[in-house]
Amino acid sequence: MSVVITGIERGSKAEKHGIKAGWTLISINGHEITDVLDYRFFETERKLELVCEADGKEHRISVKKGEYDSLGLEFETYLMDKQHSCKNKCCFCFIDQLPDGMRESLYFKDDDERLSFLFGNYITMTNLSEREVERIIQMHISPVNISVHTTNPELRVEMMKNPNAGKSLEYLKKFADGGIKINCQLVLCPEINDGAELERSITDLMALSPAVQSIAAVPVGLTKHREGLCPLRGFTAEEAGRVIDTCESFGIKAMREHSSTMIWAADEFYLKAGRPLPHAGYYEDFPQLENGVGLVSLLRDEFSQAMEDTDADDITRELSVATGTSASPILAAMLDEAGKKWHNSLWHLYTITNNFFGDSITVAGLVTGGDLINQLKGKPLGKRLLIPSVMLRHEGDLFLDSVSVNDVEEALGVEVVAVPNDGYVLLEELLK
Repeated sequence: MSVVITGIERGSKAEKHGIKAGWTLISINGHEITDVLDYRFFETERKLELVCEADGKEHRISVKKGEYDSLGLEFETYLMDKQHSCKNKCCFCFIDQLPDGMRESLYFKDDDERLSFLFGNYITMTNLSEREVERIIQMHISPVNISVHTTNPELRVEMMKNPNAGKSLEYLKKFADGGIKINCQLVLCPEINDGAELERSITDLMALSPAVQSIAAVPVGLTKHREGLCPLRGFTAEEAGRVIDTCESFGIKAMREHSSTMIWAADEFYLKAGRPLPHAGYYEDFPQLENGVGLVSLLRDEFSQAMEDTDADDITRELSVATGTSASPILAAMLDEAGKKWHNSLWHLYTITNNFFGDSITVAGLVTGGDLINQLKGKPLGKRLLIPSVMLRHEGDLFLDSVSVNDVEEALGVEVVAVPNDGYVLLEELLK
């Protein structure tokens, strides 16, 4: 496969050597170029022999460049070909539980190993070819983030509805033997891959240490839009507690044998079980923050430190904070503590019930703009409304229901401020 060059950076090596937009890039130093990983990997060499094609004629170009110089070729898409989509039909897939009428991009199921390396996305390995596995090892693309869910091959096939789901587990050992670091995710469903199956999965993955460097146990998320999907239920408080016990027990063993806890239960399990969350140090360098592991502890720790570092004042201020139902008690305790030091501050905390996806969805990141408007209209808000930035897409402008930040501001008559999961920033915004 070859790729079409769509542009040339001004002043680049490619421009100086006469390469033109519209040419086709065939190879670099004898290596076929099929996508962004091939291009980025092989263009780093100091001496390049490019083979290009234009109007049926082959062009061979020799380029010498500095170690950190870019060749300067541009392509139609960042990946240089189509994004790889998921071929599974997982019983717990969140995208299958989305209502109709949302942004088209939200329905795309990503399962692209290149995005795992470039942006930290998780992949299932079920659509990896042997060539792609070998390429990851050859290029030392590390770490890779893998949605394992279970190491039982038969159960994995059953859960993911893909006959290749079991066999692809073999790639874990190949990656480990090839020196690739691996972060793992286990989405747990009650009475399916928890209990003894969870113990088996953790045992199998820990056996691949030090290649496997972290494992996150995450509860299944269930919306109210599950018509026609396989029957699933959420975790009870008692079941959530058992998952925590399993993870913490294996974590003690892993610390003794591998000098790392390795396996952590997501914050949601602790909140569901009604148990206190561990201190921030328990999560080491927070390798699984994107899976909601240690987010609350990190926020609390930073917020407490920020309070110690900031002087009290007598300024009168009024603003509001909105979050999901699971994080609300945590934020309430933090605001109460801050209120003792900044006693003239009035902070309204509002817990938003998720009517859009269903009240079983309790995380702040899935709160929609419509629910904010409907539940906060007419409430005392002060001059500003603070929301977690995870409620918005990457660009920071739209909620999941395509309601914009401007829509919320106009409907509520208040400035909306998106705050990252950072205790220092949160206190700074509260005190403005």
